[in-house]
Amino acid sequence: MVLLVDVRVTEAVTCSPTELSPCIGAITSSAPPSGTCCSKLREQRPCLCGYLKNPNLSQYVNSPNARRVATACGVPTPTC
Repeated sequence: MVLLVDVRVTEAVTCSPTELSPCIGAITSSAPPSGTCCSKLREQRPCLCGYLKNPNLSQYVNSPNARRVATACGVPTPTC
């Protein structure tokens, strides 16, 4: 008898706002986000609520430009 099992391994994400540095240009201007920015944003998605709750980061993460970047990258705005 052969048993096949589909195992999905989820990597733990290290929450580090500096990982989003490729997005600074797009967040602080009307420039479109780069592929690297979108990749990092998707990677850091589990951390976004924590960033929103941090008074030092929330003004950037919750800005209209940050929401525009998230939309352009296909990353839904978190409901925290």
